[in-house]
Amino acid sequence: MDMYPPGSAKPGKLSWLGKVISVQPRIRLTRSFDERSHTYLGYGLRFQGTIGEENREFSVGIGKGAHAKHQFQAGDIVSGMSEPVADTRIEPVEFYKTSGLEVLERAEQQVAQSPPWLGVPLELEAYRARGHRRLDAKTYEAKCQSCIWGCKMAVEMIIDQWNPSVRRYRSETFCYGPKSCPVYKAGPTRKVPGRKGMTWEEADWIDDEATRHRGMDE
Repeated sequence: MDMYPPGSAKPGKLSWLGKVISVQPRIRLTRSFDERSHTYLGYGLRFQGTIGEENREFSVGIGKGAHAKHQFQAGDIVSGMSEPVADTRIEPVEFYKTSGLEVLERAEQQVAQSPPWLGVPLELEAYRARGHRRLDAKTYEAKCQSCIWGCKMAVEMIIDQWNPSVRRYRSETFCYGPKSCPVYKAGPTRKVPGRKGMTWEEADWIDDEATRHRGMDE
């Protein structure tokens, strides 16, 4: 028998309600020296609202299916229940394992002609196909946090391939948007630590190769 009333938060979950500030892909990047791979976790939603007893800005992770069903975009008023992330090193959001999603108020369809681009983000497969370029962290924080093409990834780095338990963690920001974006700045190249003090630097040509199939305005 379920001891909890319908709609109530079970232990470990917090009820929340807020206005969507942004919807971006939720991706984990794994680096092993000069190799990298992506884990497509779903989408990250940033809200201004109330979670538990707090009124503040917060971020919630949802799965691919939930986004396909609700088609979230900036301006929507949404409620739900989520758990605090167990390991914040490998998640780009604060809360996940989300349930009870309900769109209380739908924003008008937004079609932006200039950055930040808003509206409903594409499917994760489309992001994968587009490829990304590194994005300067300060530019992301100042101008790209609400854009559907921005992405702040949780990065897990395997330092020693022969001893994969040795790992480090950080976050990195990327852009999946048009290469002609006027606010885009690449920022410094990314350096990846390796075994015995070695360092690998991710050169510009890697971004060029990842996005060469797209025109400047795609």
